[in-house]
Parts: sequence; structure tokens; C-alpha cells
Amino acid sequence: MRDCLRRVLSFCLLLCLPQFVQAGDLTQADVERRFPPPLKIGEKFHDIPAWPIYSDLKPGDAPVGYVFESIDIAPIPGFEGTPMNLLIAIDDKGSFTAVEVLRQHEPVFLSGLGIEPLHEFVKQYEGKNLRQEITVSSVYGNARAGTGSNRVVLDGVAKATVSVRIVNQTVLSAALAVARKKLGFADTAESGPAAVPKSDLFEPMTFAQLVDKGYVHHLHLTQREVEKLFAGTEGEGVDEEAMAKPDETFVEVYIAYLNAPIIGRNLFGDNVYDELISYLADGRPAFWVATAGRDRLIDENFVPGTPPPRLALFQSGLSIELRDGNRDIPRPVGAPELNTSLILVTPPAGGLDPAQPMTFKLMFSRAKGMILPVITERTFDIEVHVPDKLFVYPPKPLPEWLLAWQGRWPDLAAIGAALVLLTVVLLWPRAVSIRPRRLLAFRWVFLAFTLGYIGWYAQGQLSIVQITGAIKSLRSGAGLSSFLYDPVGLLLIVFTLVSLIVWGRGTFCGWLCPFGALQEFLGLLAQKLRLPQWRVPERLATLLSRGRYLILALLLGTAALAPALAEKLVEVEPFKTSITVAFDREWPYLAYCLILLALGLFVYKFFCRFICPLGAALTLGGRLRRWNWLKRFDACGQPCQRCRHTCQYDAIERSGAIRYDECFQCLDCVGIYYDDGRCAPHLLQKRKGRVVRIHPAPSAPHHSP
Repeated sequence: MRDCLRRVLSFCLLLCLPQFVQAGDLTQADVERRFPPPLKIGEKFHDIPAWPIYSDLKPGDAPVGYVFESIDIAPIPGFEGTPMNLLIAIDDKGSFTAVEVLRQHEPVFLSGLGIEPLHEFVKQYEGKNLRQEITVSSVYGNARAGTGSNRVVLDGVAKATVSVRIVNQTVLSAALAVARKKLGFADTAESGPAAVPKSDLFEPMTFAQLVDKGYVHHLHLTQREVEKLFAGTEGEGVDEEAMAKPDETFVEVYIAYLNAPIIGRNLFGDNVYDELISYLADGRPAFWVATAGRDRLIDENFVPGTPPPRLALFQSGLSIELRDGNRDIPRPVGAPELNTSLILVTPPAGGLDPAQPMTFKLMFSRAKGMILPVITERTFDIEVHVPDKLFVYPPKPLPEWLLAWQGRWPDLAAIGAALVLLTVVLLWPRAVSIRPRRLLAFRWVFLAFTLGYIGWYAQGQLSIVQITGAIKSLRSGAGLSSFLYDPVGLLLIVFTLVSLIVWGRGTFCGWLCPFGALQEFLGLLAQKLRLPQWRVPERLATLLSRGRYLILALLLGTAALAPALAEKLVEVEPFKTSITVAFDREWPYLAYCLILLALGLFVYKFFCRFICPLGAALTLGGRLRRWNWLKRFDACGQPCQRCRHTCQYDAIERSGAIRYDECFQCLDCVGIYYDDGRCAPHLLQKRKGRVVRIHPAPSAPHHSP
């Protein structure tokens, strides 16, 4: 008995300690090994540390469940002060599918009973639902669940009562947090943070006044009313006293929210209230629950520091654990004679909002028969709503996506300034392009910024995955809100969409694609090393470029019809390997990327011109271009071929017209156009003293993919 009391007291002290902040133990690969096909593990969420679970057997892209580590969400100290870590999985209905012990430091399981009893205990969660009241039985008299009860009583572990109750609190707190965030069990995004009591609101009040104003909730049940609960069950008529005296009181219940000073101070006085608030330094809500009359809430078998077996708390349909605070308190002045008086507290991670309606479920149990009696349980709901004027709500937190934007403002400012500069250059290209060295210097500096800052540092590489992901999200009804969580990517997407209308596809492909910039640097290196440069014949180049559209069509089709296959096929892009993870990847992906880059050493921007599905999508979008903004002379191509031979992208027709579908906007032809030292038609017109007539030449006919 002494050892039991020591453990209970130690547990109460540990509840007062601040929560530990520790990282989880598992990587995504570790989790994937525990959930083999047809299940798949998605990327961990940004708003809560949990992985979504998908299934190839279920159509659509909605998760079939979620898996998470308890230490990331509810690091509740164990018996010896260190939080244990459990891997928890729930399905999309809120039922547990798995609970696994990853790490624990409970002495009773390390050097006493061994770990096997703990493994057996956590197996009991499988199939249980978060909407049920899940409690732990023990040798100290916890009532077992009976007919008609929403209560689930797990078999405890002898000599490890405190430890398994901490396990239960950890499992429920972590799972409820995920359920609120991902399963819609409670709309925390709309309600914002929980209300806090007004610390300066106080006026002296008697016990009767507290009851009259609703600050202390009072319930009076007669024996007739309790008997009605058991009508039509095995428990009907079992209570002879209730049948004989139906109008007498069976139980009176008093419930009060103690954190509000106008309630707590008036009930117990300044000293007790101040001590209680110090005990609740982590902000846990506390309630005074008392009973009077024939029935009582607890009996002589109740263990201080444990949940009351006959009372449960629910909010928004979710069970929130109540636990005895093990506090000695006086009877409030003016209160009637009481047979039970407890201070009950909720766990720090319970998520209770005391200003919102709460439901206390009081359980009544009757047994019929002497040997193997039939137990019937019924509950009576006590609706409690603490008056709103006692609370103040903290400012509602900013949406998660807006916080992401705030955290990236230096990157957004730097990239935004670069986009403004690029816009100015493309609108008035003469000043930069007329001198070859000036254009070369500007282009290489900008491309270095694109590769190093936008790509490797800011992770702003746009990808075909954003298009296939949008298709899958829209198909599943999830919308496109996920794009808001990537501010750098969204900024580049918006700018690129605008540029398609003004300049065509070349703005992104020629200036803002980090992988394209990497290819250009390698192309420059190849020229410096005097590697042979293969110029693909025009007909073959046209045929090869059509392959991009076939790849694009395949990716879009699989994204809509076979999302799992699309996730594999998008690896045709080497962007993740080269830019996102900077070549830190498995060898097959690395080898594929290096082969593409090697081809680019001999065929200028090989991948961009002949394989890239994103480039194909942007080329189609470039058909929205409203202006032929690259100016031409009448003599361009007739007979002058200077620009055509200079263009490394083969984007100029023999006629001199620009093929905007193939143009990467390097501005070489623009510099030649304005430079009378390099432009033959310009020089010829000047020598003849004629006025130069400048007008846009018609663009070449579009090549259908």
C-alpha cells in the first residue's frame, strides 16, 4: 500500500512538470516498412507531425488513415519523468488500427515485469474508436463496461497502474490532436485557441448566488428519474428503495469551473484558489465536482489521482480525460452536506475549451443476480456551459499558410526584386542586349541566382508535379489550397502564368528554371572544353520535341486515372534529384540525372528541348501570347541568316520569323537586331541612308505536338 501511494504521489508531481520537447524516432522509410502495400505513406504534414496513409485499393486520393509518433504531439512525462514514444495509427473514422511502443523508460517495464505486458496492453487499442470513452481498469475497483455503455475499459497491468494510465493519456491526447486537425472532430481552425478566464473579474458571491447565476451547475435527480433510465432493461425494478420512495432525492450533482476567479475564489477562498492556480500553472482546466444525497460519485475503493470511474467529460463529441487532482479542499461555505467533493483536471494536451458547451456523463450501474450478475449501465448527460462573460479569447492565430508566407518574406523579397528586374529587361531589352559582354554578364549572373538561390536555397524549382498534383487534388475535391503553403513556388507560378501571355514560354524556361540554368552552365563548360557540339537536324529536332507532348499527355492522364502510377512517372523529371535534394539520392535516380546532364554537354539543353513535360505544358500555355515582341527587319532571313545561325535553340526559321514555341528568350537575336555592327540588314540600311522600317515579322506557324 505504501508503494502504491508513493507512485501515485510521484505521478501527481510529474503531471505538474513542463512538457518535454523531443523529436520523433522514425523516418518516413521506417514508417513505410510497417505499412506494406497496398498501403502507402505520404509526406508528413506541415500543420501537424503526422503521415497520411493511402491505399491502392481505395479510389481517390483521400487518406484512409494517419500515423504519428506520440512524442511529437503529446510528450507527457512518464513515471520516471521521461516521455515515452508510441507509434499510433488511426483510420479515417477515428478508430485505432495500431499502437506500437517505440521507446519507454518506465522502471516497472525495464527491470521488473519486462516489456511484454506493455506490448500486450497497447494491442487493446486496436478497433477502439476515439468517440468512445476509453479508460483503464485496475485492481482498485474500476467498474467494467456493461450493456448500453459507450465506455471501453482496457485491462490494466498489475503493478504498473500508473504507467499504463500515462500510456492511455498519451495515446488519447496525441490521437485526439490528429483527429481534431484531420478528421473534423472539432473545428479548431475556426474556433482558434481556447478561451482563458478573466483574471480581473471578481465580486464576492455566496454559494446560493453562484448557483443562481449558473456559475455552479446544479443537477437534482429523483429516484423516479433514475428508474426511468433503466426502463425496459435487466436493471428495471432492481432498486427496491427507488421503487418504494420514487420522489425522494437519489443524487444532487454540483459542477463548477474553478479557473475563473469569480468561481474559484468564492468557493474556496484566496489561499486555496491561489494554491490551485499555482498547481495548474500549465493552464489545465479544473472542475469542482461534488455529490449529495443517496448516491455518491466515488466509493472507498477510489484511488486518488485516477479518473473517477463513473464520470466522463465530452466536448464536440470527443472524450476528454478527467483525473482527480488529489487536492485537499474545504467544503464551500453555504454548500449542503456532501458525500463526495473532488477537484478534477484535464490533461494539458486535452484540447478542452472551457467557454464552449461541455457534456458531463454520469454513469449509473445496476446488477441483477447474485452469481455472474448481469450488469446494466446507463448514463445521464449533464450539459454545462460556463457563462461567456467570464472568458476572453486570445487572438486567433494566423492561418498556417499565412505563417508560411511570413517565414519566407526574405526569400520572397529577393525573388520578387529579381522578377521585377527581369520584367524591366524583357520590356526594354535594348540596353542590356546591345553589347554582347553586357548581355552575357547579366545572363550568367541572373542564371547563377536562379540556380543557387531560387533552386538550391529557396527550393523554388517549378515542376510537372505541381500540375499533376493540382489534377489529383481537384479530382479528390481537396481544392488547390495546398499551393498556399509554398509561397516561393506560388510567386513563381503566378509570374510564369502572366509571362505566358506577354512573352510566351521562354521567360520561365530561359530565365527562371534552376535545372535549365544548370544545363546552360554545363553547356558553357562544354564549349570552354571544346567538346563537340551536335546540332540536331531541323526535322529530327521537330520530331524529338514532339516527344515532350507525349510524355505530358501520359502524365496528365495517369494523374487523373492512376495517381499511384503518376507518382512514379513524374521521375522523368530530374528536378528532384538535381535541385530539390542536390544529388543526395539513390543511385538509379542519380545515374539518370547525370546521363541527361551529360547529353546536354553535346546537345545544347537536350532535356529542356526534347523531354521536359513542364516545358511542353508551358509551350501550350505560350499559345496565349498576345504579342510578337521580338522585332525583325524585312531583310531578316531574306537573305540574312545571322540570327538563325547564332540561335542555339534553333528557334528562328529560314524566313527570319521567330518560333516562339522553341524560343528561350536568351536575347542574343535582340542584341544583334539593335547592333549595327552585327546586324547586316541594319548596317546595309544605314549605309544607303535610308530610314529603317521596323515592324514585327509574322511568327512561324505553330507546330502541332
